[in-house]
Amino acid sequence: MNHDPSKPTWLARALPLILTAALAVACGPDSTPSSAAGDLTTTIDTTGGVVRVTNTGTAPEWDLTRLITIGPRGFGVGEGGPEEFGMASSASLGPDDAVYISDGYNAEVRVFGLDGEHLRTFGRHGEGPGEFASIESVAWVGDRLLALDLIGGRLNVFSPEGQPLGQRPATAYWGGSGRGGLYPVGDDEVYAEALSRDTAGSSFVYVGQNMAGETGDTLHPPAAPWEHGVRCEWDDGWSRGFDIIYSPRLLAHPGPGASMYSARTDAYSIAVTRGADTLRVIERLLPAEPVTDEEWGLATADFEAFRDELPRAVCTPRRPVRPLAKPFIDEFFVAPDGRIWVEVMRTAGNRWEVFDPEGRLLATLPVREWKARSVPAFGPDHMVTIRQDSLEIDYVDVWRIETGGAVN
Repeated sequence: MNHDPSKPTWLARALPLILTAALAVACGPDSTPSSAAGDLTTTIDTTGGVVRVTNTGTAPEWDLTRLITIGPRGFGVGEGGPEEFGMASSASLGPDDAVYISDGYNAEVRVFGLDGEHLRTFGRHGEGPGEFASIESVAWVGDRLLALDLIGGRLNVFSPEGQPLGQRPATAYWGGSGRGGLYPVGDDEVYAEALSRDTAGSSFVYVGQNMAGETGDTLHPPAAPWEHGVRCEWDDGWSRGFDIIYSPRLLAHPGPGASMYSARTDAYSIAVTRGADTLRVIERLLPAEPVTDEEWGLATADFEAFRDELPRAVCTPRRPVRPLAKPFIDEFFVAPDGRIWVEVMRTAGNRWEVFDPEGRLLATLPVREWKARSVPAFGPDHMVTIRQDSLEIDYVDVWRIETGGAVN
């Protein structure tokens, strides 16, 4: 990913703050400590115009209760029905308390109630209004549903009933960043992933959208200054990459008001920036956990098998570098209500940690299985995830967020 030289300043300022996340933060004269249930403590300190929010202690427990699963009930049951997906690429919670699921293979949007009842299906293959080459992602702006067709290079706009309301241009390309295509960050604010090409190469950017069209805001994620895996080359230009789960990465996510959230996974710290300005740094202090021999063996098994098969391949680095500790952050997302959902990597099992828009830790809850290259849909009271079984059959799970009486 190439770095846009016209927009690098914020990264240069934010990275030192991210990299000091493991250090305790002293409260200055402007700091405001606040406590929640148990021993959770949030400390807010403003220094040099940057708000630093540090969370320590144990967060209150929330939970997820599965309401419905949308998917085939078994072989030969409902064959070819709306519950069977060619490829469930994304899901979104609609303003009408319904779940909108994009089927990228069949170029359709299928709508279900929270009781699992199929309500309607719209979209089809083609180039006209309401038609797709494929669907990467769906998301809401106001009372309009956007459906991103990366291959076709367009955004289709629909009413809740599925009536085509127009098309918007988008960059046409195959693939994607692997983290999804549309990112809703407000009631009327969505960012669409796009590919920016110039003389230096190409890079992923996020293009702002609302009900009226493009907002004019284009966000440039930071270029990762470190590798999180191994790339091997052999013979006449053949190459293969190996992502190593425990290697550090730099993650980024668009936020409301043309802000960008970025985090290095091996330091539990999220920097919120706008343009060249760092607005806020959200930190969470947790004990480090080592990578066990068994975990490292599983993480590097594919690479080791490849090396045994092709010892002549030239790999950079020569072997995966084993970190001293596991990363803290596996993934994170900014929900339309402003809350930040962080998937935390822990030996006992990954956990969601949920922060309010100001960076105060609200709760922790278990992570339920969800498919790679998909993005959970977050609502005030519900979450929707996509998972895939060993036969590569897709299922969509709708969860109720149980707060145990806490304000959600």
